[in-house]
Amino acid sequence: MGQKVHPSGFRLAVIEPWKSRWFAGNKNFGEMLLQDRNIRQHVAKEFKGAGIPRIEIERSGGSINVIIHTARPGVLVGRKGVRVEQLKKDLQEKTGVTVHLTVREIKRAELESTLVAEGIAEALEKRMAFRRAIKKSIQSTMQAGALGIKIECNGRLNGGDMSRTAKEREGRVPLSTLRSHVDYGTALAHTTFGIIGVKVWIYKGDIEPGKKIDYKKPMAGNPVPRNQGRGRGPRRNDNRGR
Repeated sequence: MGQKVHPSGFRLAVIEPWKSRWFAGNKNFGEMLLQDRNIRQHVAKEFKGAGIPRIEIERSGGSINVIIHTARPGVLVGRKGVRVEQLKKDLQEKTGVTVHLTVREIKRAELESTLVAEGIAEALEKRMAFRRAIKKSIQSTMQAGALGIKIECNGRLNGGDMSRTAKEREGRVPLSTLRSHVDYGTALAHTTFGIIGVKVWIYKGDIEPGKKIDYKKPMAGNPVPRNQGRGRGPRRNDNRGR
């Protein structure tokens, strides 16, 4: 068996910043941790179509600041800010403290692994061929400036009788290097044949020593030619369970 480590957890506090930034004693830690979980679940459920890959939570002076990164801020804010105000009221009722919301727009959704995985899952639910969906996502992500991408799908692909795994990859995805900025995301596709899991790794480049990833600044685009390197297309590893 292989030992697999979560790419974000592996780089946490090295180049990856914490998604929840606050301090609590032993008495309040469990309660605040559960609050953070409920906040993220509520936002993800109510705004499923807003393209939200990341939610950061900060606490200071008895108030909570929820930072929502979204690819579709118009869906989240709503007309004249009606939906975001309602979200603020709902979160204040759940937590019992003052909640401030900060909405940050994601300029390039093709470079967010969670959004790429959700796009593939949505295509699979619409009965698109899984290879076509994967190759389309790889092409758009590499053209957006990524240095490498790896996609893995698990389940009854194309309605097969047995579950299998399909992997495709292009460029470099160095998972063992702490300096490498590897974005990892997952999604589930609920099809008529069952659930298909989608995993996506996107390599965005190296971080300088002593610095951390700053999600406030958009990634500088470095478009990569399709024929870079050995001049081959996406690598494929299709395990048919034999």
